[in-house]
Amino acid sequence: MTSRKQFIESQGATCINWNFSWSFVNHKEKVVIFGAWDINVKGNMTLIFSKDWEINNRGRKSPGFDQSLEHIRLIEKQGYTLKTFPMKYSTANQDENGIGPAKIEGFTPKLDVKHLDRIGNNWYASADGEISVQIAEEVDTNEVLIEGASKTISVNVFERNPVARAKCLAHYGYKCIVCSFDFEEFYGSIGQSFIHVHHIVPLSETSGEYELDPIKDLVPVCPNCHAMIHRTRPILTIAQIKEHLKAKNA
Repeated sequence: MTSRKQFIESQGATCINWNFSWSFVNHKEKVVIFGAWDINVKGNMTLIFSKDWEINNRGRKSPGFDQSLEHIRLIEKQGYTLKTFPMKYSTANQDENGIGPAKIEGFTPKLDVKHLDRIGNNWYASADGEISVQIAEEVDTNEVLIEGASKTISVNVFERNPVARAKCLAHYGYKCIVCSFDFEEFYGSIGQSFIHVHHIVPLSETSGEYELDPIKDLVPVCPNCHAMIHRTRPILTIAQIKEHLKAKNA
């Protein structure tokens, strides 16, 4: 079986350390290669770098951070081509509190050319072609599906709970908390009382039953912003999507 190092070297690329690097470079062909964790894939977008990764879960500077930041710069400023290969994430090296390094359970020795997109402090590798769209209120179960099989959709009932929704909207009103779009103002009576309600903490990140606070846990968002929030994995925060819009329109 080909090792990750053998695969990367076969592409003419290298790194500063094979133990902790997650990005690699071939200066001769002006190519940067990032490993793409399966847990960071959503549709045709994969989170490959974040400034939040500078400090690891042990409270130390991530040794591969500066190298990957430089590789991002090469793509953005020097015209290097971005390529990625899939990696399967494992928590085998982490303790019960989730502290410890990630482990590569496996990888696919295949490179795909990607575009680099930035949203706030996050950088994503995106692909051309049809975008896989998930309803914002669906819960991603990370299930393995066989082609032709039926897909079971679990819905975040907290976002659909009429009592919780009513309390949320009584507090915030019906304008999108991200872009301030008001359906009644734009569409007239047909848009009255129409808005999505977004659950700030994804259901997949909660454990068991817990008491929902409609003011702290739910916010009104328009369908467009709701879809964009859920466009990536992990989902974007309200602050991140607002900052992205601010930077785009500056």
